[in-house]
Amino acid sequence: MTTKHSHKPNFGRRVADCLRCQELAEGARPVRWNTSRDTGGYPTSSEMDRHFAPGGPHQRGACGPVCTFGDR
Repeated sequence: MTTKHSHKPNFGRRVADCLRCQELAEGARPVRWNTSRDTGGYPTSSEMDRHFAPGGPHQRGACGPVCTFGDR
């Protein structure tokens, strides 16, 4: 888990009073997609289908209050 940004998407620009932006400025690694298989790091469509399927992990809330599926 990482510290969450305290602002709306800012497309790569840092915000002075955001703790996550400060961490990134100090060299913290950015969140990256799971680097599974040959998909360039993105989840496959079958992985996404399973995750978001009715009764699947997403619907059950297994991925947390904010879905982090695909993050590593």
